[in-house]
Amino acid sequence: MSVAQIGRWKALAVATSAVLVGLTLPTVAATPAAATTNAYDTTYYKNAIGKTGTSLKSSLHTIIAPQTKISYDAVWNALKVTDQDPNNSNNVILLYSGVSRAKSLNGGDVGDWNREHTWAKSHGDFGEATGPGTDLHHLRPADVQVNSIRGNKDFDNGGSSVTGGGGSLTDSDSFEPRAADKGDVARMILYMTVRYEGDDGWANLEPNQLVNNGSNPYMGKLSVLKAWNEADPPSAFEEKRNQLIYDNYQHNRNPFIDHPEWVEAIW
Repeated sequence: MSVAQIGRWKALAVATSAVLVGLTLPTVAATPAAATTNAYDTTYYKNAIGKTGTSLKSSLHTIIAPQTKISYDAVWNALKVTDQDPNNSNNVILLYSGVSRAKSLNGGDVGDWNREHTWAKSHGDFGEATGPGTDLHHLRPADVQVNSIRGNKDFDNGGSSVTGGGGSLTDSDSFEPRAADKGDVARMILYMTVRYEGDDGWANLEPNQLVNNGSNPYMGKLSVLKAWNEADPPSAFEEKRNQLIYDNYQHNRNPFIDHPEWVEAIW
């Protein structure tokens, strides 16, 4: 390289450095709420699109809080519609086990299915009262014995195999659903935390990082639920269920089925 070429190269470097001084590089923003699209984004969810964090959570609460409430007795017949086996209209698909069982076998005896509160009704002490106790977005048909084994345990990984649980695991203080239901459970739990914010006479339900939450209005573990949401995206069965609840019963939606990325956007 000649002396003249070296001089021109140095001048170019100085000029370039001068341009870069004071230049603000773009920052990487959080994933926006509109990362995926849904048919309801321009109507039902229009006030949530583009938001993140507490702003998104607050907007979603305002959107989904208005709902038609049904009685606990009415839940029986509703579940026979929302959880119908797509391959056998006489049956429902049971949460946790994945078993297809006759709709007529709803009850409390061995071999029956009953109404499982994924957000355990003791966590916030709402029982079976109309409202959180009858909200179809977290109620699913489950085998009576498997439901009893789950009890009011929080959700976490690990444990021993649950008899008749389809691969579900449990220990003294937590329950792990089979792989095909992990995302469903996560999105139901997180729906409850957004829907019930303590402004309608019920407890403010929140996720946390604990197990053994007992009667406190909390459900854990949040980090595990987030991982389950990622690992098990919404299925066609779950999406159809959300639509049936919206169209025929409560007229509100589970936003985390429509936009599973909103879990990470909020938490």
